[in-house]
Amino acid sequence: MNTAAKKRKPSMGKVFVYLFLTLASALSLFPFYWMFVMATQTSSAYNSIPPTITPGNLLVENFQKVLLQIDFFGALWTSFLLCTIVTLVVLFISSLAGFAFAKFHFPAKNFLFITILLTMIIPPQLGLIPQYFLIAKAGLLDTLSGVMILFFLNPLGIFLMRQYVSDSVPDELIEAAKLDGCSNFKIYRSIVLPIILPAFATLGIIVFTAVWGEFLWQFTILRDPENYTIQVALASLSNTFNVDFGMILSGVFWATVPLIIIFLLFNRLFISSIAEGSVK
Repeated sequence: MNTAAKKRKPSMGKVFVYLFLTLASALSLFPFYWMFVMATQTSSAYNSIPPTITPGNLLVENFQKVLLQIDFFGALWTSFLLCTIVTLVVLFISSLAGFAFAKFHFPAKNFLFITILLTMIIPPQLGLIPQYFLIAKAGLLDTLSGVMILFFLNPLGIFLMRQYVSDSVPDELIEAAKLDGCSNFKIYRSIVLPIILPAFATLGIIVFTAVWGEFLWQFTILRDPENYTIQVALASLSNTFNVDFGMILSGVFWATVPLIIIFLLFNRLFISSIAEGSVK
C-alpha cells in the first residue's frame, strides 16, 4: 500500500516542470488575452494607468467600425486564398527538392544545398527593391500572383524535407521500387509521400502562419483596396491624427481567430499523421 502510494506521488522534478510549463503557457497566452481586452474597450483604455486587464462591452461595436472602414471579410478571404495556394505549392516543391537532395546523386548536389541554406541568413529587406522591380517588369504588381510567387521557394521547407526523407525513407525501399519499374515520380507519389505526412503537417503550419502574418511584401505590392490581404487592410485603419486602438485591435482579434482554428486543425492532422507513420 505504502509503496503504491509513493509511486503515485509526483516527483519534485515533475512538479517543477508542470509549474514551469503552466507559467510559460500563461505568458504566451497573455498577449492574446490583452488584445481581446483592448478590442472590447475604448481607445483611451490603451494608455490608461494602471492598465486595463478586464474585458469591456464594446467588442461588437468596435468590430462594426472595422466593417465600415474596410472590406474585412473580402480581405480575410484573400489572405486565406493566398496562404492556401502558397502552402500547397511550397509543400510540393519542398518535398520534391528534399527527396532529390536526400536520395539522388548529381553534380554539385552539396554545393546547391548549402547555397539554398545560405539564403536563409539574408534579411528579406535587402532583396525588397530588386524583387519589386522584377515583379514590376513581369507585370504582376497589385496582383496576388505577384505576392505569392516570392514565397514558393522555401529554404527551410527544403531543409526539413531533406532531413525527414533521409531519416524516414529507406534506400532499400527505393531500390526495390526501381527494380519493379517505378519511375522517380511514382516512387515520390506512392512511397515517399505517405511516409512524410508528419513533415507535411509541420511544414504546412509553419508556412501558412508565416505567410498570414507577413506584411512588408504584401504592403509593397498591393495597391488596390479590392486586392488587400487582411494584414494590409488592417494597416489601412491607422490614421496619423486619430488612431482608434479599440477598433484596430478588434479587427486584429477577429483576424486572428481563423488562424487559430486552422492551426488547431493542422495540429490534429500532425498528431494523427505521426500515429499513422508509427503504425506503418
